[in-house]
Amino acid sequence: MYLEHFGLNEPPFRITPVTMFFFSGAHRGQILDALIYSLSEAEGIIKVSGEVGSGKTMLCRMLLERLPKHFETIYLANPSLSREEMLYAIADALGLDINGERVGVIMQKIQKKLEDKAREGKRVVVLVDEAHAMPLDTLEELRLLYNLQAGNTRLLQIILFGQPELNAKLEQPNMRQLKDRIVHHFNMQPLSRNILENYLMFRMRAAGYHGPNIFSPNALKLIADASHGLMRRANILADKSLLAAFVEDTHNIEARHVQAAMRDCEIRPPHPLSGKGLWIGGATAALLLSSLAAWWMSDRPQPEDQSMKAETGYSADMHSDKTVTGAPGVNLAAGDTPQVALSSPVSEPATPVIAAPVNDKLSLLEQRLAAGKELLEQAASTGSGQGKAVASIQLFYNDEILKGRIENFLKRAKGLGKLSEIYLIPAKFGSKNGLRVLYGAYPSVEAARNAVKDLPKRYQDAFTVSIYTL
Repeated sequence: MYLEHFGLNEPPFRITPVTMFFFSGAHRGQILDALIYSLSEAEGIIKVSGEVGSGKTMLCRMLLERLPKHFETIYLANPSLSREEMLYAIADALGLDINGERVGVIMQKIQKKLEDKAREGKRVVVLVDEAHAMPLDTLEELRLLYNLQAGNTRLLQIILFGQPELNAKLEQPNMRQLKDRIVHHFNMQPLSRNILENYLMFRMRAAGYHGPNIFSPNALKLIADASHGLMRRANILADKSLLAAFVEDTHNIEARHVQAAMRDCEIRPPHPLSGKGLWIGGATAALLLSSLAAWWMSDRPQPEDQSMKAETGYSADMHSDKTVTGAPGVNLAAGDTPQVALSSPVSEPATPVIAAPVNDKLSLLEQRLAAGKELLEQAASTGSGQGKAVASIQLFYNDEILKGRIENFLKRAKGLGKLSEIYLIPAKFGSKNGLRVLYGAYPSVEAARNAVKDLPKRYQDAFTVSIYTL
């Protein structure tokens, strides 16, 4: 009804998951990349939890779309299956004829089929939506399926998508064996008010809108408070607010339009959530969820890029031929500061191999790009020994080259006296050109790990670092 009024090609706030409206901010893009990386490691069960309407199903659809071709997926949309019904569903998805067969025979056929797939170079992943509603016996059967392996290779990988109730279910004593096999856990954090503004305008522009921001600060505050930052509820309120503005023949969304939407939805003035689900579950090894990096980079908004004033989404390079090793695990509760978890103690000194000189005739960005190029060339040289760089500490990475923000980061590094330790490495993120921001150059991965504790405190507080091999 209001599409032509706002210059839209289609409704921007449908609650049905449509992948073209996937919002990569608020760590959604990071979690998607981390899921793909985790599956490539083929170790452990993965759990993704979040409140109702936080975007779990959309993330699941995006994963189905983005997985490499050698992955085959089995999507279980109905979680309230008995163990036998689930086995039938998986067997059917694998193309097996199991009419009237006993459970033991079905398991044998599934294992044989999975072994055939493995020999063909295929990886099979089961994605369980609404896993919190799955009966305990069925969850236990999933664990038994996960145990299937050929040699040292797991034949089946599993991702559980569920509401916070899934966490409570897994705390039960009879679920401890399944819980122990969950090695990666991600929580879908509600959107903050600033991120919500980016989200709403992202959806508008994805639907064809080309004008300025139409949501007033008061309207945004009302939507953020009433939705608790949950995407589905924000979509409903934004959709009805657009309709209210259309009826008034105005193009600006004000508080009164959101209030009308709230009345129509029978949403009362908001009360704060209890706090459950408002933490980010950290993943292990190289998942690189730089939860505070965006805030630290954007504490001084730049005029050339005001749309990024709230938070920049960082996404991992899943196609790089470089190896990211030994990234510390992170577990953040609301308001926590990320703590670096080092591996076993090392005795090797953490002295950098080189500290590149600074050429004042170039911009800071050009200087550190040149230093990064020199670092890569030095690492690729055929020489060896004390002076050869092998690893660096990766502070963060971005799939866009935001010159103003990088320059400001480098100015702060210069103020800290650490500019010569910063290296910028161009990186390809799918079809996008981005940057890796590295700190120091070390003769081994162990030396780089050992150096993490000596990072400037500001970097330790702001970034979830990892070790990057050159």
